[in-house]
Amino acid sequence: MVGTSGRFSLDDDSLRKRTMLKNIDPLLSGDLLKLLTEMGHGDIVALVDRNFPAYRYGKTVIRLDGVGVEAAAQAILSVFPVDAFVESPIERMQIDDQPDTVTDVAAAVSRIATAAEGREIVALGVERQEFYVRAASAQFLVQTGETVPYSCFLLRKGVV
Repeated sequence: MVGTSGRFSLDDDSLRKRTMLKNIDPLLSGDLLKLLTEMGHGDIVALVDRNFPAYRYGKTVIRLDGVGVEAAAQAILSVFPVDAFVESPIERMQIDDQPDTVTDVAAAVSRIATAAEGREIVALGVERQEFYVRAASAQFLVQTGETVPYSCFLLRKGVV
């Protein structure tokens, strides 16, 4: 469905029913696939919740309204290799005053990445203000409708 702003919304599942490709998650629109394809080794995509100030950075924002981070991560990581040459190819925003707390969403993203890569991937916690700084280096941002606070991640692309 296209809203008055001209952005796609997946809150009614209508886009999922119109997919015309096999074996490609319907959340992966042509625009999103193009951006993921254009990324090179070491480039970063930000996968963020609904509260993240995505437009602050002046970069392309792909909106997945009505979609949680877990579903978006499942779709993206089905085609997106994460970097094997760095200690932590995925970083997560830490909870203020609780840096060691790992939310269910953060744990799910690590599980999804581990399954997709066939090796253990643990999202490294980054202090919230530092996360905002690092997000500025993202090639683009994918903003979900995730309601769980601090569900923001930086994914570093690897090689195929």
